[in-house]
Amino acid sequence: MPIDLSVDLAGIPLRNPVLTAAGPTSRDGETLLKAARGGVGGLVAKTISVKPAEVPRPNMQTLDRGKSQWLLATAMQNQIVHFERIKVRGAYGLLNHELWSDKPYQKWLKHEYPQALKAGLSLIASVGYTPEELQKLAPLVEKAGVNGIEFSTHYIETDPKVFNDVAKTLKEAVEIPVFAKMSPHVKDLTVFIKAVDRYVDGFVAINTLGPCLHIDVETGRPLLGGPGGVGWLSGPAIKPLAVRCVADIARGTKKPVIGVGGVTTGEDAIEFIMCGASAVQVCTAAILEGPSVYGRIAQEITEFLESHGHDSPQDVHGIALPHLPSETLRTESLPPIVNKEACSGCGLCSKSCTYSAITVNPGTSKAEVDSNLCYGCGVCVSICPHRALSFEISG
Repeated sequence: MPIDLSVDLAGIPLRNPVLTAAGPTSRDGETLLKAARGGVGGLVAKTISVKPAEVPRPNMQTLDRGKSQWLLATAMQNQIVHFERIKVRGAYGLLNHELWSDKPYQKWLKHEYPQALKAGLSLIASVGYTPEELQKLAPLVEKAGVNGIEFSTHYIETDPKVFNDVAKTLKEAVEIPVFAKMSPHVKDLTVFIKAVDRYVDGFVAINTLGPCLHIDVETGRPLLGGPGGVGWLSGPAIKPLAVRCVADIARGTKKPVIGVGGVTTGEDAIEFIMCGASAVQVCTAAILEGPSVYGRIAQEITEFLESHGHDSPQDVHGIALPHLPSETLRTESLPPIVNKEACSGCGLCSKSCTYSAITVNPGTSKAEVDSNLCYGCGVCVSICPHRALSFEISG
């Protein structure tokens, strides 16, 4: 039986769980059509507001991780191809001072949305930011034929009451599904979920993190052109935060959640889905790789599901949530188990062990763990490219 990647997102059909995200890779109708041709499952357009944004230049800067990759590749001679592949895919993060759309909302209504809808895919508009702005724009956007509206909280206060007012205003203004995009700066997501759950049809998590600063050490100048030279962080660097937020939201609501932040591979998408996401959005990877990234990620989702005996993403949806411990898992040291057949003897685990508990036996070329020295920290388990090290599963 072929893998079924289709998703019902609060009544909005998606051909697969990979969406565009509000940003430069969804900046107009033509760009969204390119994403559709690249294999995306559904479209999310760039955020619009009452006034076009005045975007500073330059406004995007990659954070390169190439140096650390080459060090890893040197330590693992038989894994150079693996790490080269990651390097080609881009940076560990991206800073942006990109803002919302610099196109007038009237142009989106008359041209960009209608053009994007020609793709035959579901289209979600992104609208900001205040209740007054949403009250004006939301009915116009709905009339333009979009299938849903995402509202960004990026520029509003981290106050549950303000958030509630925004959600309530939007829900009362339209009949199509409404999605709240959550900020990573909110300390307790459960408070915000409770504040708006009755007014939204789903959640999106997360927005970019910041403000952050990056300096060119050759010039001593910031690499972005906005006030203070600051920008907001996206990409793989924020994925663990995004996954945690998705899990928190999924445990606090029955509404669908869209995960966004650092999705570059099918396994990244699966991780979000296992933590309760129904779909994922992709932005930074699409900036660095182009629109074919959506189809690649969707194909990698298919390959993962096939290799693990699943028929659809729904089979793994939320399966990680019951395993998130409410208390500390353990405080005693538990040395990892070494799978001798899987171990290549690359020595990366030995190099990364700050407790000097792992050595590679020169006779067998296999890793060995000294249980008297092992602290049970888990770095070796996480860094092994062959999954030759693992902790005994209990519970």
